Amino acid sequence: METMIAYCGIICTKCPVYLATQADDDKAREDVAQRWSTQYGLHIKPQDATCDGCLKMNGRLFSHCRVCGIRTCGMEKKVSTCAACADYACAQLKAFHSVAPHAGRMLEKLRAE
Repeated sequence: METMIAYCGIICTKCPVYLATQADDDKAREDVAQRWSTQYGLHIKPQDATCDGCLKMNGRLFSHCRVCGIRTCGMEKKVSTCAACADYACAQLKAFHSVAPHAGRMLEKLRAE
């Protein structure tokens, strides 16, 4: 499987929602919905835990990815990831990386390359 990195730096192809979707595994969707609901204080339904990766224009998207400002901005600026953006790292991205530091490390790695 080819690695897909979201605008924000999350590795889509390692995301449990993406993996559950690609395997068409309803139990995995239920598990991640329950885990993330507890972990992030949200109410995520198993049917919301469906995604083909945020770089897909016409694919299925996780409920948050549909409204993600980082994704919207990256698409508007036509960058491959935020690592390639002239405005890196904006306040929106920094705020996200405060809760998802692994995504920030990925973008830093991409910028170094």
